[in-house]
Amino acid sequence: MKSKLIHNAPQRTFAVVFDQGDEVLENLLAFARQHRLTAASFSGLGALSDAVLGYFDWQEKEYRRIPLDEQVEVLNLTGNIALAGDGEPKLHAHIVLGKADGTAHGGHLLKARVRPTLEVIVTESPAHLRRRTDPESGLALIQL
Repeated sequence: MKSKLIHNAPQRTFAVVFDQGDEVLENLLAFARQHRLTAASFSGLGALSDAVLGYFDWQEKEYRRIPLDEQVEVLNLTGNIALAGDGEPKLHAHIVLGKADGTAHGGHLLKARVRPTLEVIVTESPAHLRRRTDPESGLALIQL
Protein backbone atom coordinates (compact mmCIF):
# COMPACT_ATOMS: atom_id res chain seq x y z
CA MET A 1 0.00 0.00 0.00
CA LYS A 2 1.22 3.48 -0.88
CA SER A 3 -0.20 6.85 0.14
CA LYS A 4 0.32 10.50 -0.62
CA LEU A 5 -0.94 13.64 1.10
CA ILE A 6 -2.69 15.53 -1.71
CA HIS A 7 -4.18 18.45 0.25
CA ASN A 8 -3.21 19.84 3.66
CA ALA A 9 -5.52 22.74 4.59
CA PRO A 10 -7.96 23.19 6.20
CA GLN A 11 -8.02 19.39 6.54
CA ARG A 12 -5.76 16.69 5.14
CA THR A 13 -6.75 14.62 2.11
CA PHE A 14 -4.83 11.48 1.15
CA ALA A 15 -4.77 9.21 -1.88
CA VAL A 16 -4.22 5.64 -0.69
CA VAL A 17 -3.42 3.03 -3.35
CA PHE A 18 -3.51 -0.60 -2.29
CA ASP A 19 -1.32 -3.28 -3.84
CA GLN A 20 -2.46 -6.65 -5.09
CA GLY A 21 -2.95 -9.02 -2.17
CA ASP A 22 -3.44 -6.31 0.47
CA GLU A 23 -6.21 -6.91 2.99
CA VAL A 24 -8.31 -3.74 2.86
CA LEU A 25 -9.55 -3.20 6.40
CA GLU A 26 -6.33 -4.06 8.23
CA ASN A 27 -4.29 -1.79 5.93
CA LEU A 28 -6.77 1.08 6.10
CA LEU A 29 -6.82 0.85 9.90
CA ALA A 30 -3.00 0.82 9.99
CA PHE A 31 -3.04 3.92 7.75
CA ALA A 32 -5.47 5.67 10.14
CA ARG A 33 -3.21 4.90 13.10
CA GLN A 34 -0.05 5.96 11.26
CA HIS A 35 -1.54 9.34 10.34
CA ARG A 36 -3.34 9.77 13.69
CA LEU A 37 -6.75 10.14 12.07
CA THR A 38 -9.44 10.71 14.68
CA ALA A 39 -12.23 11.54 12.23
CA ALA A 40 -12.32 11.03 8.47
CA SER A 41 -14.41 9.81 5.56
CA PHE A 42 -13.26 7.70 2.64
CA SER A 43 -14.41 6.48 -0.76
CA GLY A 44 -12.82 4.13 -3.22
CA LEU A 45 -12.87 2.17 -6.47
CA GLY A 46 -10.94 -0.83 -7.73
CA ALA A 47 -11.20 -4.60 -7.73
CA LEU A 48 -10.96 -7.51 -5.30
CA SER A 49 -10.08 -11.19 -5.54
CA ASP A 50 -12.60 -12.01 -2.79
CA ALA A 51 -14.62 -10.33 -0.07
CA VAL A 52 -16.91 -10.99 2.86
CA LEU A 53 -19.87 -8.67 3.26
CA GLY A 54 -22.14 -8.39 6.24
CA TYR A 55 -25.82 -7.78 6.75
CA PHE A 56 -26.75 -6.75 10.30
CA ASP A 57 -29.42 -9.08 11.69
CA TRP A 58 -31.37 -6.92 14.14
CA GLN A 59 -32.89 -9.88 15.98
CA GLU A 60 -29.57 -11.68 16.48
CA LYS A 61 -27.54 -8.47 16.96
CA GLU A 62 -24.78 -9.77 14.70
CA TYR A 63 -23.68 -9.63 11.08
CA ARG A 64 -24.72 -12.39 8.69
CA ARG A 65 -21.64 -13.17 6.62
CA ILE A 66 -21.97 -13.03 2.82
CA PRO A 67 -18.81 -14.46 1.21
CA LEU A 68 -17.96 -13.63 -2.41
CA ASP A 69 -15.14 -15.97 -3.44
CA GLU A 70 -14.52 -14.56 -6.91
CA GLN A 71 -13.03 -11.60 -8.75
CA VAL A 72 -15.29 -8.55 -8.30
CA GLU A 73 -15.23 -4.86 -9.20
CA VAL A 74 -15.52 -2.28 -6.42
CA LEU A 75 -18.38 -0.13 -7.69
CA ASN A 76 -18.46 1.93 -4.52
CA LEU A 77 -16.59 1.84 -1.22
CA THR A 78 -17.62 4.43 1.34
CA GLY A 79 -17.12 4.80 5.03
CA ASN A 80 -15.77 6.71 7.97
CA ILE A 81 -13.12 6.57 10.63
CA ALA A 82 -13.90 7.61 14.20
CA LEU A 83 -12.35 7.02 17.60
CA ALA A 84 -13.75 4.18 19.68
CA GLY A 85 -14.22 4.43 23.43
CA ASP A 86 -10.66 3.17 23.94
CA GLY A 87 -9.25 6.08 21.91
CA GLU A 88 -8.32 3.88 18.94
CA PRO A 89 -9.61 4.57 15.40
CA LYS A 90 -12.46 2.35 14.21
CA LEU A 91 -13.59 1.85 10.61
CA HIS A 92 -17.16 1.65 9.38
CA ALA A 93 -17.23 0.68 5.70
CA HIS A 94 -19.94 -0.25 3.24
CA ILE A 95 -19.28 -1.56 -0.23
CA VAL A 96 -21.07 -2.40 -3.48
CA LEU A 97 -19.38 -5.06 -5.61
CA GLY A 98 -20.10 -5.94 -9.24
CA LYS A 99 -19.82 -9.51 -10.47
CA ALA A 100 -18.93 -10.66 -14.00
CA ASP A 101 -22.60 -11.27 -14.83
CA GLY A 102 -23.48 -7.66 -14.02
CA THR A 103 -25.18 -8.32 -10.70
CA ALA A 104 -24.25 -6.26 -7.68
CA HIS A 105 -23.91 -7.22 -4.04
CA GLY A 106 -23.53 -4.80 -1.17
CA GLY A 107 -23.28 -4.53 2.56
CA HIS A 108 -21.00 -3.85 5.48
CA LEU A 109 -17.39 -4.67 4.55
CA LEU A 110 -16.02 -7.38 6.84
CA LYS A 111 -13.02 -8.58 4.80
CA ALA A 112 -11.55 -8.02 1.33
CA ARG A 113 -8.37 -8.79 -0.58
CA VAL A 114 -7.22 -6.48 -3.40
CA ARG A 115 -6.65 -7.63 -7.02
CA PRO A 116 -5.19 -5.80 -8.87
CA THR A 117 -5.65 -2.41 -7.16
CA LEU A 118 -7.86 -0.34 -4.90
CA GLU A 119 -7.76 3.47 -4.92
CA VAL A 120 -9.13 5.21 -1.84
CA ILE A 121 -9.44 8.93 -1.08
CA VAL A 122 -9.36 9.67 2.67
CA THR A 123 -10.49 13.11 3.84
CA GLU A 124 -9.94 14.16 7.42
CA SER A 125 -12.91 15.75 9.17
CA PRO A 126 -12.33 19.01 11.01
CA ALA A 127 -14.09 17.76 14.17
CA HIS A 128 -13.22 14.65 16.14
CA LEU A 129 -15.78 11.88 16.09
CA ARG A 130 -16.22 9.29 18.82
CA ARG A 131 -18.05 5.97 18.86
CA ARG A 132 -19.98 4.60 21.82
CA THR A 133 -21.61 1.20 22.14
CA ASP A 134 -25.36 1.49 21.68
CA PRO A 135 -27.03 -0.68 24.35
CA GLU A 136 -30.00 -1.61 22.15
CA SER A 137 -28.08 -2.79 19.06
CA GLY A 138 -24.67 -3.56 20.54
CA LEU A 139 -23.09 -1.56 17.69
CA ALA A 140 -20.45 1.15 18.10
CA LEU A 141 -22.31 4.21 16.79
CA ILE A 142 -21.05 7.76 16.32
CA GLN A 143 -22.04 9.95 19.23
CA LEU A 144 -22.39 13.65 18.40
